[in-house]
This record gives sequence, structure tokens and C-alpha cells, in this order.
Amino acid sequence: MKGLDLLHDRGRRRRGTGGRRLAAAGAAAAGLAVLTVALVPVRGSLSLASIVLIYLTAVVLVAATGGLSLALVAAVTSDVLVNFFFVPPYRTLTVENRDLVITLAVYVVVATTVSVAVDLAARQRAAAARSGVEAALLARITEAPLEERPLSAVLEHVRNSFGMTGAALLERDADGERPVAVVGEPPSADPTLSAPAGEHLRLVADGPAVFAADQRFLTLLATAAARALQAERLAAQAARARELTEIDKLRAALLAAVGHDLRTPLAGIKACVSSLREPDLELTDAQQAELLATVDASADKMNDLVENLLALSRLQAGALSVHPRATTMDEITAAALLHTTPPPGRAVNVDVPDDLPPAWADPGLLERVVANLVANALDAGPPDQPVHVHARQEGQVIRLQVIDHGPGVPADQRERIFAPFQRLDDHTTRHGLGLGLAIARGFTEAMNGTLTPTDTPGGGLTMTLTLPTAP
Repeated sequence: MKGLDLLHDRGRRRRGTGGRRLAAAGAAAAGLAVLTVALVPVRGSLSLASIVLIYLTAVVLVAATGGLSLALVAAVTSDVLVNFFFVPPYRTLTVENRDLVITLAVYVVVATTVSVAVDLAARQRAAAARSGVEAALLARITEAPLEERPLSAVLEHVRNSFGMTGAALLERDADGERPVAVVGEPPSADPTLSAPAGEHLRLVADGPAVFAADQRFLTLLATAAARALQAERLAAQAARARELTEIDKLRAALLAAVGHDLRTPLAGIKACVSSLREPDLELTDAQQAELLATVDASADKMNDLVENLLALSRLQAGALSVHPRATTMDEITAAALLHTTPPPGRAVNVDVPDDLPPAWADPGLLERVVANLVANALDAGPPDQPVHVHARQEGQVIRLQVIDHGPGVPADQRERIFAPFQRLDDHTTRHGLGLGLAIARGFTEAMNGTLTPTDTPGGGLTMTLTLPTAP
């Protein structure tokens, strides 16, 4: 952070340059005056060479603190002071001795040369320090991979480095330039800083004026900004490509699965209705009732299929409407079991106390989640084992467990069962599309809950639904 702070203070230091030079000039004048007053009383005991060396030291100090121009003025001024106060005849600018004239002339030349050398060394040190700071800053900007280097962070570096009020990356198209990214104040029509960042890109910043030497550093930052923009756009394209790939996979799975699951109930309905409408076919009341029951069951199966597909489409599109409120778990569980018909001989044991605090959930979505979990447990468990539904309060959450004693799910396969159109027995579609658990988890997460599979002691799978209690 030290290097960044130095660059951040650069603009402020430049704004104070005039006042600093004025203060240095006053200090130089005062120093020469004090030095003269101190040396005049002892000029009889000092040689002219000693006095000249003392003044030369003062000029070097002025050059180191005030710059070259002030040092040159101090050299000429000190030469005049030496001539006026320390070269006979005193208090005049007349020099009677030729050797003294050479001494004064050589003094001016030496003082000027030393001042130039000191100023040049100071400039080189400043340039080296600035280059080191800039290199460190650029290294910090570019050390992260392109895909992890946000454009806004690069623009923030530009704004802080030059003490600007705002920075932006502009892109030129047929309609002119438009800002691609902005940090701080929006760009003005006449920005303080401007550097090309590519064929159609330009980095601009508004704030205090800067020296021309900073243009090179700004150009490097502009290049970094252009690369960050390119990385963001490539990442967006890659994400879009992945999304399209997933959509294609989902569409293919949907067509393959729906093709079978829609045809089966439709074929049953068609066969039953055709038999009922056949005038030459004499059917008993029991046979007619059986055909009607088949039509009803097939229609229910189609209705469940369509509801699952609609629910999945809302989840995939992010268009699921959630309206949470205080919801009692015993009522929701009872309603879910009413819409779940266990196979003949199967039982569901329910242990959901009616004194549990209400959960904060959407009643309709929660009922669908519980129904899907129970249906999945009935499908997975053996015929002679019941499914257990338990609910308990733990702190500020309600945990509902649906427990079966089936074959269970290996740990490395547990996330797979929540994917749409995925079942552990993918080679058959006799159990439907495999959407129940995908919808259950999607609905649960939409209500800020969790759905976690674990092993059932003794064998099987336990699905734990966790929801916050109502405030």
C-alpha cells in the first residue's frame, strides 16, 4: 500500500509546488543573510578560500532542497556577497587583485556545476522511485489471472494513482464514444487524462493536472484496463455458452423422457375410451368402472407430469414466486399426504407434533416439497417397510425428516439425485421423469431452507428438510 499511497499523494504534492518553492526561496535568502552576518566579524581570521567553501556548502543545500533554478540564483547571489563583504576593498564590487577575480569566477562555475549535478541526481532518484512504485502497482494489478481481474478494480487503481475524481473506459462505435465502465464521477467532455487502450478503446480520467512523464504509466494502465474488459467479455461469452449447453442438454432429456411418459398415459386413456365407445363391445358395470379408473389414473399421471414440468421451468427461468408466511408443519404434512397415494400394503408413519412453532415458508411450495419427498421414499423403500415422517424444533429452525429403508444412495451419488431427469436407475423410466427431488430442493432453497440426504441407520435414505421458524 505504500507505493499506492505515494502515487495517490502525487497530485496533492504537485498542487503545493508553488508554495513550497516560495518557502524554499525565503529560507535560502534568510540562510545566506545569516551566514553573511556570522562570517563578516571573523573575515580577518579566515582565508577567502574557506569563506568560498562555506558559501558553496550553502548553495549545495539550496540545490538539494529547492531545485536547480533556486540554486543558480543562490550561487550568483553568494558570489556577489563574497565580493561585497569579503574581497578588499570591502563594501564595493571592485576587485583589485586578479587572483581574486579568478577565485570569484571559478566559484560561480563550481557552484553552478555542483548545483546541476545535485539537481540531476535528485531527478534520477525521483524517477527511479516513481518507476519502482509504478512497477509495483502494475505487478499487483496484473498478478491476478485475467478472468479474476475486474475492470472496475483497474479503474479504481487509475483514479487513486493519479488523485483523480473519476476514471472511465470509453468505447467508440458508429454512434460515437460511450462509457463501458465508470469509477467515481462520470467522464467529462474534456478529461484531464486520456490514453489509448486499444483500437476502439480509450482510458480517461478527470482531476488535477499531471506531468507529461505520467503519460507512459497511464498508457500501461490503459492496456491493463483493455485486457480486463476483454477478459470480462470472454467470461460472459463462456458463461452464455455453458448456459446454452445446459439448456440443450435439458431440452434433449426433456424430449426423451416426456416422449415416453406422455405416450404411456395417453395410450391408456385412448384404449379405455375407445373400448367404452365401442357399440359392439358389451361391458359389465365392473369392467366399465375399471376402464374409467384407468382413465382417471392416467389423467392424474399426466397432470402430475405437467405440473412437474411447469415447476421445473419456473425454477430454471428464475421465475418462481415465493410468498412466505407462518406455516404449521402438521397441517402441511397432512395436506401433502392427502395428495400422495401409497401403493397397496404400504404405510406412512407420521410424527409431527401439533405444538411445533410455525415455520417461515410458502405453504403451497412446502406442501409440494413434502409430497415429493414422501413419494420418493415410497418408491425407494421395500413393500414391507413403512415410510417415517418426523418433525422437531432445533433452536430457531424446524427439521422434518422423511425416512425410508430402501437400498440408500452412495455418498458420491447424492448430489446426482437432485439433478433434473436423473435417477439411480436411469436405464428405466417406469418411475417417471426423476423431477421430484430436483423440484423439492429448488423449492426448499427458494424458501431459504436446506434439503440434505443422509444414511438411515440400518439402511436406507433420510431426507432432512430444514426451515427457519416464523419470526
